[in-house]
Amino acid sequence: MDGLSRSETEERGMGDRMQASAPAGAAGGTPWHAQEIGAALDRAGSTPHGLTAAEAAARLARNGLNRLPEPPRGNPLLRFLRHFHSALIYFLLSAAVAAAVLGHMVDAVVIAFVVAANAVIGFIQEGRAEQALDAIRQMIAPRAPVLRDGHRVSVPAEEIVPGDIVLLEPGDRVPADLRLIKVRNLLIDEALLTGESVAAEKQEPPVAAASDLGDRGSMAYSGSLVAAGQGAGVAVATGEDSELGRISRLMGSAQPLVTPLLRQIDGFGRRFTWIAILGAALVFAVATLLRGYPWDEALIVVVALAVGVVPEGLPAVITITLAIGVRRMAARHAIIRRLPAVETLGATSIICSDKTGTLTRNEMTARRIVLAERQLVAEGVGYAPVGGLRGPDGAPLPAGELAQGAVADLIACGLLCNDSRLHQHDGDWRVEGDPMEGALVTLAAKGGLDTAQVRRAWPRMDEIPFDAEYRYMATLHRAADGGGTIFVKGAPERLLAMCAEQAGGRPLDPAYWAARIAEAASGGERVLGFACKPAETDRIDPGTLDRGLVFLGLVGFIDPPRDEAVAAVAECRSAGIGVKMITGDHGATAAAIARQLGLAEAPKVVAGADLDAVPDADLPRLALATHVFARANPEHKLRIVRALQSTGAVVAMTGDGVNDAPALKQADVGIAMGRKGTEAAKQAAQMVLTDDDFATIVRAVHEGRTVYDNIRKVIAWTVPTNGGEALMIVAAIALGLALPMTAVQILWLNLVLTVTLGLVLAFEPAEPGTMTRRPRAPDSPLLTPFLVWRILFVSLLFTLGSFGIFFWAEIRQLSEETARTMVVNTLVVMEIFYLFNVRYLHGRSFTWQGALGTPMVLAAVALVVIAQLAFTYAPWMQALFATGPVPLAEGLIILLAGVATFAILEVEKAFFQRTGLMDRMGGA
Repeated sequence: MDGLSRSETEERGMGDRMQASAPAGAAGGTPWHAQEIGAALDRAGSTPHGLTAAEAAARLARNGLNRLPEPPRGNPLLRFLRHFHSALIYFLLSAAVAAAVLGHMVDAVVIAFVVAANAVIGFIQEGRAEQALDAIRQMIAPRAPVLRDGHRVSVPAEEIVPGDIVLLEPGDRVPADLRLIKVRNLLIDEALLTGESVAAEKQEPPVAAASDLGDRGSMAYSGSLVAAGQGAGVAVATGEDSELGRISRLMGSAQPLVTPLLRQIDGFGRRFTWIAILGAALVFAVATLLRGYPWDEALIVVVALAVGVVPEGLPAVITITLAIGVRRMAARHAIIRRLPAVETLGATSIICSDKTGTLTRNEMTARRIVLAERQLVAEGVGYAPVGGLRGPDGAPLPAGELAQGAVADLIACGLLCNDSRLHQHDGDWRVEGDPMEGALVTLAAKGGLDTAQVRRAWPRMDEIPFDAEYRYMATLHRAADGGGTIFVKGAPERLLAMCAEQAGGRPLDPAYWAARIAEAASGGERVLGFACKPAETDRIDPGTLDRGLVFLGLVGFIDPPRDEAVAAVAECRSAGIGVKMITGDHGATAAAIARQLGLAEAPKVVAGADLDAVPDADLPRLALATHVFARANPEHKLRIVRALQSTGAVVAMTGDGVNDAPALKQADVGIAMGRKGTEAAKQAAQMVLTDDDFATIVRAVHEGRTVYDNIRKVIAWTVPTNGGEALMIVAAIALGLALPMTAVQILWLNLVLTVTLGLVLAFEPAEPGTMTRRPRAPDSPLLTPFLVWRILFVSLLFTLGSFGIFFWAEIRQLSEETARTMVVNTLVVMEIFYLFNVRYLHGRSFTWQGALGTPMVLAAVALVVIAQLAFTYAPWMQALFATGPVPLAEGLIILLAGVATFAILEVEKAFFQRTGLMDRMGGA
């Protein structure tokens, strides 16, 4: 048969991808995994001996290299310039120009630096998606063994073509999608594609056309890792036609969303720009047309006012606040890769989490022992050999029963028919080998056995390795008295079919064991059966096991939930955050874990195959109502995230494999696992967990809410400060009064307060009850009605207080320099007291803890006091800023003005909280 043309290969490859989750008979022909070996070879135009070198070269020329295509790269200059396209940025640049016109070059340079720094950071972060795609392209193995002209040769993986016979050995990374044609105990780790923690058993016979990716035992997929055994397969899809290629295209279709904070700041900047422009024009008109100011003097005042009112330090302070959140999260095992993700975590309303290793320990635990007459429970979780065995009544099993009898035989069988070892590393117990075998070693230790001594006393003479065809493993051991015993473990149904007798010398009771297997499976447990028989031979083969096996019992295994994850899920529920489990595992297992985690008493489970029949329009409603999505492939995860986002939810998504990368990129916050995660997942994510723990996500959400609160505190403090200054100048011009402050004094206020008091709010700890509030709506404004009221109210207080002090100075017949100095000091004192009020937006500030403040707050206040003393009394500062000394009595009056401001604002806050107005006005 001639080789496939490129168009035929693409058509069939696409057909297979379309049928990845479609029923048999869907368009595109029979999927590769459902075809017999002979038919698959014919379709691929190959033979068991492989292609000829000439045919491989011809196909390579037609199909292209076995690698993922490079994405188009945008013009770097245009990408960089796009980061200046923002209303707030335009306004800040205008403020820089205004500051330069007034001769304040330091202010102009600082503003320009902030704008440039924001653009550079954004430009760097924009390249993360390209790095994620690069990481996927690197999943292709560099070289691979194939059959060419009937001989084994090693070729670069990128030169593999459809029809090549690829050979697989332990440790190899599968270089292309293969239809397996020869299998020998082949186990392949497909976690990067399926999320399954246990290596998949492979087989030669075809599987059902509608099988999920994780159930396609006749296939090996590009990028997966050969864990054990050997095999060979015909390449059926390479490069962009492979599963990795499909995921790469999904990543290209996933659009990273603008974070709620960035949307809100952009909207705030646009509104603020128009208000400032209209306000400046109105002041200029009043000054020139109604008050007779010369136009050049009026222009200088208006420009000075604009420089004063623009919160040019706000972007820098917000960036610092986010950076502080990043540092705090890093201390809690959460590494932030994109700065805005810190704040987005605070708005998270739904967390879509993987199961294995995130919600669970990723350590198999032998939990249930089923004997012919009773069931036992093993204490402890994980691989640590801590705990014992308990009977049905919960009482510890007597030592005598552990030394002999059915339970002792079963535990010994699990220990000896076993190739795994346990070792302790940095205080943690780890397994070398199969996780379930490691759990059996731990079970033996809990049963009181000295595992090393038992293995020495029962040396292994021969074995039958686990084989997917036989579905069991058998070992022959010789005891000290010279007698031999064969121990067998494997699939319970297979062992029951091989046994006629059960422990205790009684006939096998198939109905009893079938009921116990179903009971364990309903609890989400993986089950192994155990059997044994005496032997007088030194060699064993499958025929040896045809007669005489005695069924010892069952052991149920589970990957238990993390204790901290259970508490974290409960905290999510109290915080109004929904938790969805999206896993590649089976539905029964996932549902059992969901119940133990407290997701729901009767969790709603939807399988990935069922999602394919759900239209996009109906999916959001189903996604909100579902607790567990099982057997989910990359398309399912991407659809689920998009469906949840369409409801207005802010979605955080966890993942560790290449199959998770598209959904991680699509989510509002993609969270990759640091320990077991692939590089592709980490590059697509905004956050990486160094401990792979779900509780860390909840701690990060707590920190994200704190960061958002602090950003709003910064805004709630900064805007009234500038607003009070502006309102005072506007009122003076409108009423034809002398200006209570000069332009240079306004700039001094902005400088001394922004770098001290404005910055310390970024370091504020979380307020009590942070995780008892429901998530804020993603479309909620940065300035709620209450904050707008607070800004206007505080601005008015500052204006009245400043004018009151200014008029008091005139009554006392103090000089104009001293009067203006008193106004500047009054604003500073009032802003210090307002700082203590705004530190608690959701509670009372008039407490002992509130009065003490934090070390950062006290240090900032001390710096401001020192600066103001120099501003008021230092001769060189008096000459520079046209200030005058303030008498002691007037200084006490200024201090009383600050105390009065604090008292008024505390009464106002208490009134709004007790009447419920604060909640109705959007809260603080």
